[in-house]
Amino acid sequence: MQQLVSRHNVLAVTHAVQEKPEFRVPGHSGDQWIVLIGVFKLVKGLLLLAAGIGILKLMHKDIAEVVEHWINVLRVDPDNHYIHGLAVKALHLNNRKLEELSAGTFLYAGLFLTEGTGLLLRKRWAQYFTIIVTGSLLPLEIYAFVYRTTIVKAIMIVVNAAVVAYLALRCGRR
Repeated sequence: MQQLVSRHNVLAVTHAVQEKPEFRVPGHSGDQWIVLIGVFKLVKGLLLLAAGIGILKLMHKDIAEVVEHWINVLRVDPDNHYIHGLAVKALHLNNRKLEELSAGTFLYAGLFLTEGTGLLLRKRWAQYFTIIVTGSLLPLEIYAFVYRTTIVKAIMIVVNAAVVAYLALRCGRR
């Protein structure tokens, strides 16, 4: 009998909390896709933030020495086609290019972190912001895909197009 009373009390309290508007999360519709998109955007933003910091740490350093150090630390074959290509590109970096790269990286990180935070907080403006930002970057992604086709770029285009389509449909229903 004690268990029945306890369960009944818990159900009654739960029902009462759900009915009171001050206990409901504003704009919460229970949509897991919004949370997934928000987490996806936050992860991208945090990765870009880390990359931007890493790029800044390369300034005023001997890039060749840094590349050689990481090749040794990671124990990769320096004669590998991909590693060699990456090393050659890294050797052409100067402080001005590093500044430009870090500025662009921080800009994108800021956009993604804003999108992700807003979506996780279930702010309606974040859905519109994500549609505008992600939709406006799709042509650049498609151009990069046409310029050099890779499976990763194809997946990113499909995922970002799906995010824009989903959010546009969701916002259109309101």
